[in-house]
Amino acid sequence: MTIADRWLLPDGMDEILPPQATRMEELRRTLLDLYDRWGYDLVMPPPVEFLDSLLTGTGTDLDLQTFKLTDQLTGRMMGASADVTPQVARMDAHSLKRQGPVRLCYCTTVLRAQADKHQGGRSPMQVGVELFGHAGLEADIEVLRLALSSLEAAGAGEVHLALSHIAIYRALTQAAACDDEVERALFDAIERKAFNRVDALVAAHVNDPALARMLGELPRLHGGAEVLEAARDALAEAPAAVGEALAQLVRLHRGVAAEHPEVSIYFDLAELRGYQYHTGMVFAAYVPGYGQALAKGGRYDDTGRAFGRARPATGFSMDLKQLATLAEREPPVNGIWAPDDDSAALTETINHLRAQGERVIQALPGQHTGPGAHRCDRQLAFEAGEWRIAPLR
Repeated sequence: MTIADRWLLPDGMDEILPPQATRMEELRRTLLDLYDRWGYDLVMPPPVEFLDSLLTGTGTDLDLQTFKLTDQLTGRMMGASADVTPQVARMDAHSLKRQGPVRLCYCTTVLRAQADKHQGGRSPMQVGVELFGHAGLEADIEVLRLALSSLEAAGAGEVHLALSHIAIYRALTQAAACDDEVERALFDAIERKAFNRVDALVAAHVNDPALARMLGELPRLHGGAEVLEAARDALAEAPAAVGEALAQLVRLHRGVAAEHPEVSIYFDLAELRGYQYHTGMVFAAYVPGYGQALAKGGRYDDTGRAFGRARPATGFSMDLKQLATLAEREPPVNGIWAPDDDSAALTETINHLRAQGERVIQALPGQHTGPGAHRCDRQLAFEAGEWRIAPLR
């Protein structure tokens, strides 16, 4: 191993240096305070769990993202958390066991075996909220509003919100009763909006002409609020669950627009992200200049069933590292420079100022860097027999 190799980090793993680390910590406190004001209690999941509980009800995507290791005490397989949401669902179902709606929030680093195409690196600091125990659309609206408030607190200006509903695709494909291979091919084609491929698949494998037509229309139903009206006409012969999902999207649009009229809302009824995991509405929030969603979430009912307690659930998550780049700025110059002096009077003055919340940096013997390098705008000077705060000279 060469000397250069010793400081190389694995691909996708990064270190956070000043002033970005300071910005992230400020934002973490801001967001957790925001969630506390909305009634969300902070939880801290463990960094490693047994795979049996860590991957329960999450589908194959999270399995591929999970670092796996053997517990030396039990011989059982464990995994490093790649997504906090399943852990919080376990805590609600198994550890807390509260009745009625439960609001939980978190902020912790997760590890991923491969770079996430949606969030970049392999060690995001995941921050988010989960709301358990309420199946009504009011819970989804609350989560959406809180996600937008989070982006606003992080310094986002223009926000574009993409909304969809997993139940629409699920109801249509269940009614079509295609075999697994055909459904996988159809899923891929619809998700990619490969119109010709979708048309060929439904023509060859969907016997019901109405269902074939509606599945063919699905990837074409995307745009502004007018898409919901067009979808009602195009999917009029669909199973009842489709109409219910469209009605929910209409209510979600009204609920969000009333609180955040400045947000641009976009509908894509073929958005199938998290299909194995989500059960209802899904959303992603975008900010110009970023190639991926900065906030993602949706409804994922009954994840706690494997822990003996099925519960309605909805929530969202974000990467604090990405959020902290929304409003990058130089850290404030607000420190007090103290000279290299070991007098009891100076030590007492420094301790008093720090107790009041002031940032005081004392020079060390032989130190060559001065106040400017430490973001100081004032200094301690000995005047009239006492140490006083004075402007920098």
